Amino acid sequence: MAQETIQTERTTAPALGEMEREWPEVRMRLEQLTSRFAVLEEEVRSLRRLLERVIEHRQKSHGELVLLLTGLVSKLPIQDVGTFVSRLVEHNTHVSDILTALGKGQTDAEALRPPLLEALEETKNRLRDAAREAVRELMRLETPLEVEMLQSLIEEPERFFTPPVVRATRCFVKGQVPRERIVRQFGEAALFCFQDMTTDPKLNPRPKPEEIALAFRPEAEELLERDSTLSPEQKSGLLDLLRRIRQSRGDSADARAQREAFTRLSFILDLLHFYENQSTEPVDVVFAQRLPALIEQIVFIHPGATLNEEAVRKAESLLALVLSPEHRLMIINNVGKAGGPARTLKFILRLRAPESTDLEVVVLDFVRHLLPGGGRTPAVADWLPVLRLVPQERQKMVLRALMGSERLPKEKARALAMELADALGLPPMEVQTPPPTLPPEIERERAWEQIQNLMLHHADPREVAAAIRDRLHAHYDADELRQSWLALSSVDPMTFIRVCSVLPYTSNGKTDPIAHPALQSYVTRLMHEKYAHVYQRVLTSLRQICRLKPDSPTLHNFLAVVRWVDPAAAARLTADIGLPAHPGSS
Repeated sequence: MAQETIQTERTTAPALGEMEREWPEVRMRLEQLTSRFAVLEEEVRSLRRLLERVIEHRQKSHGELVLLLTGLVSKLPIQDVGTFVSRLVEHNTHVSDILTALGKGQTDAEALRPPLLEALEETKNRLRDAAREAVRELMRLETPLEVEMLQSLIEEPERFFTPPVVRATRCFVKGQVPRERIVRQFGEAALFCFQDMTTDPKLNPRPKPEEIALAFRPEAEELLERDSTLSPEQKSGLLDLLRRIRQSRGDSADARAQREAFTRLSFILDLLHFYENQSTEPVDVVFAQRLPALIEQIVFIHPGATLNEEAVRKAESLLALVLSPEHRLMIINNVGKAGGPARTLKFILRLRAPESTDLEVVVLDFVRHLLPGGGRTPAVADWLPVLRLVPQERQKMVLRALMGSERLPKEKARALAMELADALGLPPMEVQTPPPTLPPEIERERAWEQIQNLMLHHADPREVAAAIRDRLHAHYDADELRQSWLALSSVDPMTFIRVCSVLPYTSNGKTDPIAHPALQSYVTRLMHEKYAHVYQRVLTSLRQICRLKPDSPTLHNFLAVVRWVDPAAAARLTADIGLPAHPGSS
C-alpha cells in the first residue's frame, strides 16, 4: 500500500509541474478566444443594426414605389382602378409583414416565398404536365417525327429548342425529313429515293450535311420496288415513313389532329421556355409575335376552317396556361393582324375574356369590323354564328353599338339589331338602351384619324382645312392642338404645306380667328429640334418647289402664312430655302 502511494505521488508531481508550465499558454489562448468572441459579438451587433437599417429603408422605398404606382394606376379607366389598387395594397401588406418578421427573426424560408413565385412554379408544373400529354398524343397519332426524339421531350422540354429538334419539327411542318435521320436509320444507300430541298446552286450551294432537308420523290414507291441494295426491313421502314408523311400532309381527321397536337405542344413549350428564362427572353417577341400566330393556327387548323365554339375553347384553354392577365391580353390583341376571320377571332376572345378592359371601345371596333363599307346592310345569317360565340351580356352591348353605328342608316341599323336580338333570344327593351359614349381621349383620336384619312386619300386641302377648323372650334385645348399636329406631321410634306397655306381662310374669304393660334403652335413645333425630321422633310419639298418654279404660289403662300404667325421662323425658313430675305422681315 505504501509503495502504491509513493508511486502515485511520483506520477502526480510531474503532471502538476507540466500543468504549471503549460498554464501560461492555456491562459493566453483563453484570452485570445475571449477577445475573438467579443469581436464577433460586436460584428453581429453591427450586422444586426445594418439589417435593421436595410429593412427600414426597404419599407420606406417600397411604400413610396406603391404610392407612385397608385398615382399611375389612377389614370387608367375607372373600371380597372379598383383591381389594380387592391393588388398593390395586398402586395404592399405582404412585403411589410415579411420584412417585419425578418427583422424580429420570426420567419422561415417558406414565408419568404412570394405568392407570385408560388403561382409561377405551379404554372410551370401545369405546363410540364400539358407538354407530356401533348407528346403522348403525338406518339399515339403516328406522326413522322421520331419516337425517341418525342420521348426525350417528356423529360427534357428544353430539347425542343435544340438545332436537331428544330430541324425535325420544321421538316414535319413541310412534309420533309432531315438527311441526317435517313443516313442514321437507313444508310446513304437510301438517299436515291429522296430529292434535296436545301441545296441551291445560287442561294445555298454548299449547305452543312446535317442541315439538308429531303423530300420523297413522287416515284419513290416504284424506285424502292426496283431496288436490290436495301434489305426488306429498310424498304418497309421507308414505306412506313412515306405513308406517315403523306398522312400528316393530308386533310383527314388524323392529319388535323396531328397538326393541332403539334401546335399545342409548340405553344406550351414556348411558354414554358419563357418562364424558365424570363431574364433573357423578350416579352414582346413571345407574347406579341410567336404565341398569337400559334393561337390562330390552333383555331384555323386547315384552310377554309370557320369559327366555332370548340375551336374558340381550344384557344382559351391555351390562354388559360398564361400566368399574367396582361400577357394574355397582349396575345389576344396581336391575333388577326392580317385581318379576315383571324381578326374576328381577336374580338371574340376579347369579349369572352373576364379580364378585358375598355369593353366599350372593343365593342365599337368589333361592330366596325363586321360592318362592310359602302352602306350595304349585312344579312342576319352572317352575324348570327359570330354573335353566338359572345356571352349574352356582351351580345347586348354589340347590338346597342350597332344601333348607334355611323356606317349604316339609323333605320337599317335599328332593324338589323332587332332581327339579331330576336334570333338570339334577347329582350328587345334591353337592346334598345342607348349605346355608351366613347371616352374623350378615344373620341379625340377617332376624330383626328378621320381627318388624317382625308389627307392620306389626297382630299382637297380646303376641305381638310375646314374639317380642322370645325374640330378646333368644337374642342379647343392643348390636347386637341397636339393631336392635330400629330395628324398633320404624319402625312406627306406637300399635303402639310397646302393645308397650312389655306387653313386661315374660310369659304367666304374671311380669316378664321382660330387659325392664328393653331398655326402658331404648328410653326413652333415645326421649328423645335424635337421635330427636326418633319422640318427637314418640309424644307426639302420647299427647296424642290423653289428650284422648279421660284415664283410658285404654293411656296409663297406658305411662307406668307408662316410670316403671319412668326416672322423669325419665316426668316429662318427663307434663308434655309435659299430665297432672298423678305423686306418686312427682321
